Amino acid sequence: MKRFLQLIPALCVSVFAFFSCGNRSNGEYTNLPADDFERLIEDDNVQCVDVRTVAEYSEGHIPGSLNINILDERFVSDADELLDKNHPVAVYCKSGRRSRNAAEKLTKEGFTVYNLDKGIEGWKKEGKYIEK
Repeated sequence: MKRFLQLIPALCVSVFAFFSCGNRSNGEYTNLPADDFERLIEDDNVQCVDVRTVAEYSEGHIPGSLNINILDERFVSDADELLDKNHPVAVYCKSGRRSRNAAEKLTKEGFTVYNLDKGIEGWKKEGKYIEK
């Protein structure tokens, strides 16, 4: 037990480093490869958002993700209504392009955002699970 208690400060530093560092894009949001994104969304406080169309989402998505279509003119207002600014948001799309756009918009709204680099296509290439 004593050994475990000694590890807590190092664990806290590691968690802080994970959430505060990484591949920043213009200092606004963080791009993450599939393995890091997967670890991130394992945290129940992280809100995972699929920004593709409803049709794309229904073809297969990351389990537990919420669908808010970036192409919808109500994207920002829907995000403000459905997401909590006190918790990080993890976004993804098909290849990473639309989710980068979503990440920029959400960051401007005050969210802390992480983007899945290479999107769900990269996620699937890494052998990660999707649900339909």
